Amino acid sequence: MALKRRTILGVLAVYVVALAASHLWRAAKPAGSAGSEAGGESISIAGLENGQEVVIAFRRFCPPASGGSDAAEGDTPVVLLFHGSPGSSRDFDALGPALGGRMCALAPDLPGFGDSTKTVSDYSIAAHARAALGLLDQLNLARVHVLGFSMGGGVALELAGQAPDRVGSVTLLSAIGVQEAELLGNYHLNHAVHGAQLAALWLLQEAVPHFGVLDDVMLGVPYARNFFDSDQRPLRAILEQLEVPVLIVHGRNDPLVPAAAAFEHHRIVPQSELVLFDASHFMVFRSGEMLAEPILEFLARVEAGTATRRAGADPERLARGREPPDPTLLPRARGITLFVLMNLLALATFVSEDLASIGAGLLTAQGRIGYLAGSLACFVGIFASDVGLYLVGRFLGRPWLRRAPLRWWVSDEAVERSRAWFEEKGFSVVFASRFLPGTRVPTYVAAGVVAAPFWRFSLYLALAAAAWVPLLVGLAYLVGVRVLTYFEVFQRWAIPGAIGLAILVWMSLRLVRALGTHRGRRLLIGRWCRIRYWEFWPVWVFYLPVIAHIGWLALKYRRPTLFTAANPAMPAGGFVGESKAAILDRIAPEWVPRYRLIDDDAQDPLTEAFSFLREAGLDYPVVFKPDVGERGRGVVILRSREELETAVAGAREPFLLQEHVPGSELGVFYLREPGEERGRIFSITDKRLPEVVGDGRSTLERLILDDDRAVAMAPVYLKHLSGRADRIPEAGERVRLTDVGTHCLGAVFGDGERFKTPAFEAAVERIARPIEGFHFGRFDLKAPSPEAFARGENLRVLELNGVTSEATHIYDPRHSLRNAYATLFRQWDLAFEIGRMNRERGVKPAGVGEVLRLIWKHLLV
Repeated sequence: MALKRRTILGVLAVYVVALAASHLWRAAKPAGSAGSEAGGESISIAGLENGQEVVIAFRRFCPPASGGSDAAEGDTPVVLLFHGSPGSSRDFDALGPALGGRMCALAPDLPGFGDSTKTVSDYSIAAHARAALGLLDQLNLARVHVLGFSMGGGVALELAGQAPDRVGSVTLLSAIGVQEAELLGNYHLNHAVHGAQLAALWLLQEAVPHFGVLDDVMLGVPYARNFFDSDQRPLRAILEQLEVPVLIVHGRNDPLVPAAAAFEHHRIVPQSELVLFDASHFMVFRSGEMLAEPILEFLARVEAGTATRRAGADPERLARGREPPDPTLLPRARGITLFVLMNLLALATFVSEDLASIGAGLLTAQGRIGYLAGSLACFVGIFASDVGLYLVGRFLGRPWLRRAPLRWWVSDEAVERSRAWFEEKGFSVVFASRFLPGTRVPTYVAAGVVAAPFWRFSLYLALAAAAWVPLLVGLAYLVGVRVLTYFEVFQRWAIPGAIGLAILVWMSLRLVRALGTHRGRRLLIGRWCRIRYWEFWPVWVFYLPVIAHIGWLALKYRRPTLFTAANPAMPAGGFVGESKAAILDRIAPEWVPRYRLIDDDAQDPLTEAFSFLREAGLDYPVVFKPDVGERGRGVVILRSREELETAVAGAREPFLLQEHVPGSELGVFYLREPGEERGRIFSITDKRLPEVVGDGRSTLERLILDDDRAVAMAPVYLKHLSGRADRIPEAGERVRLTDVGTHCLGAVFGDGERFKTPAFEAAVERIARPIEGFHFGRFDLKAPSPEAFARGENLRVLELNGVTSEATHIYDPRHSLRNAYATLFRQWDLAFEIGRMNRERGVKPAGVGEVLRLIWKHLLV
C-alpha cells in the first residue's frame, strides 16, 4: 500500500515539475513584434478593456493613388475587413488585393488573433467592435464601409450598432448573424457547447506540459473564448434597425453558416441585396476576384448614393421583415455542423444514454438531423462507453472501485452481484441489462472484472446497442413529431418545451420499464417511502435547516468555527477527518475491544493483520474499518481469511482491525461543560439490526422488497447482500440485512431512554470522565444484552465521535420532524456554548481555512 502510494506521488511529482518548467519556458519566451509576420502595421489603443492597452496589427490594400501608407490622406473610400474565428487578416489574402485596386481596404487582426495583442479580458464580438472603433479613431477615419467574414460578420454588425453614423454600408460575407441559425439555434445550448470546448482547450494548453507548442495553434483558447464570450442574440435587433445599404454574399453549400442564415438576414433587412454562389464557406480564401466584383459594384453604388437604404425599401419586403421568425429556420445539419452535432450526441451518451437517444429522436422530429445519423451517433457513443466500462473492470479491477471517483458511480457490491449474475447466465445478461434500469454499469464492469473474452463481449455489446438505440430514437421521434407541432404555435416556449419533452419521455420510459416487473414496482414504492418519510431523506436535504441554524449561531457568537473548541482532544473538535485509533487510544483499555491500526508505514499490511489476530488470540469474525470515516463508510464484518485478504488488498487508506463484540448496541450522546464534575447523557439510541424471515420459496431480494419497511432501504440491503440476494432462505430462517449499526446503512434506530438507569449513567461517566479534553460527542457502545446495559455491566466502546455526532434517537419513527430539528438545534446550541467556555479557558478554535480543508479532504475520500 505504501509502495503504491509512493509510486503515484512520484508520477504526480514528475508531472508537476514538467508543468512548472513548461509554464516558465512559455513565460520567458519573447513575444513577437506586432505586425511583423503580417507585413503590416500596428497601432496601440489605450483604455479599451479594463484600462488595458491593446495593440492592433493591420494590413492595407490600397490603390497607389490613395496615398499609399495613409488612407486618410486621399478621398478613396475605405472598407474595414473583419476576419473569422479562428483567423487573421490573412483570411483576405485573395480578396484584399482584389478590392484594393479600386478602394482602400484595411484588414485588422482582431484582439487575440494574428499579430495583435494575444491576451485580452474580453474576446467577444462586441469587444472587437470597440477595438475597431479605437482603430478608426487612431487613423482619423470618420466613416468606413464594413465587411465581415464568418464570425467577423458579428463584429461588423456590432460596429454598425455601436456607431451607426460611422458606417456607410455593411457587407456580410458567409457571415453569422441571427442566433437561431447558429449551431443548435439557442444561446444557452450553444453557450454550453462553447463552454465545454473552451474548458477542453484551456486544460490542453494550461494543464499539459507542451513548452509553447500549443500556444499558437489555430484552434486555441482565443478562438474558443471568441465564441464563448460572444452573444449573438442582440444581432437580430441590429439587423432589424440597420438604415444603411446591406450586401449579403453567401455560398449555397456553406457547411458552417447555413444558407438559411443569409435568407433570414435578407428577409429582416428589407433594403439588403443577396448574392449567392455555388460555393462553400471557404470561397473567400480561393475566389477573391469572383467575390470582389459584386462587392465593388455594391460599394460604388453606395458611394454614388444610388444603393437602397431602409427608408427606400420595398413596402412588401418591409412587411415581411416585420413578421416573426420562421420556427423551421434552422435547416437540416450538413457537413461540419452535422459532424459537430453527431459528436455532441455521442458524448452526451456518456452522461445519459437514454436522454441522448431521446434528444436524437427530437432533433430528428425537428428535421435538424436524419434518423440514421442520430441513431448512428448514439450507437457509437453508447458502444464506446460500454466498452469503456468493461475496460475499467478489466484493467483497474475491484480495488479501484472502492475509491473516488469510481465509487460515486458504481459500487463494489453492485459489481459483485452483477458478477454472480453474469457468471450464472452468461452473455444473455448483456441484453437484459440494456432494458433493466440500474444494471448496465455494474454488469459491464463485472464482465471486465471476471475477464470475459473481449471480442465476444464487444460483439454482444454492439448487438444489444443496435437493438436498443433505434428503438428509443424512433419512439422519441414519433412522440416529438406530434408534440413539436404545437411548439410552432407557441414559439416562445419552443426550446424549453423541447427540453421538457425530452425529460418527460425519459421519465415515462423509466416508469414503464419499472412498472413492467414486480421488482420495479416495489422499488418505486420504496422510493416513494424515502420521499414520504423524513427518516429516509438524504443527509444534504435533511440537514439544510440545521446548517441554517449553525449559520445563525456563527453570527450570534461571531466565530463561525467556535464549535471546534468543544473537544480540545480532537482535531477541529472531531468535526471531520479525525482518526478513530487516536481517539480510542485516549480511552481506558478496559473499555475498548482490542484493535490495531495498520497505516501507510506498514510494509506488508496483510502480514501485519494476521500478526494482530495471532497476538490478540482472535478468531473470525473481526471488524474492518477505515481509520477515518463516518456513517459506517467502509465498515465490514470479516468472517473468513479470504474476506480479510480481499479487504486488505482493496484498502487505499489506513485502517483498523478490531475485535468483534456480539450483543446489543447503543448510541450514547454525552456532554459535560468545562469545570463540571459530572456530565450528562443527552441522548440514547437503541440500535437494532433488521432481519427478514424466510418462507422456503422467496429469494432474499423478494423478501426485502415485500417487507413494508425494508423496501424503503432495499438498495442498501441489496448492496450489502451483494451476490447472496438470489438465495432462498429456509422456512423460518432469519437473515440479517446489515451488520453495521448505522442508520444510513439500514439499522433501525429507536429511542433508548429506557436504558437510562443510575447504574448505566454511572458506567458512562466512568468511561467519559477520564478522557482528557473530551466534552461533547457520542459513544457507540456494546454489551452482551439489554439487561447488561441497564446494569452498566460489560460495556465496550466501539467508537467515539466528536462534535458533528448526531443525537440519533431522533430517527425513532415515533418522533416528529419538528421534534428532530428541535433536538439537533439544541445539540448545536450546546456545541457552540461549550466551545465558548473552552475558548475562555485558552482553547483555540480551528480556523475557517482548516475547516474548509478538512471538508475538501473528506469529500475526496
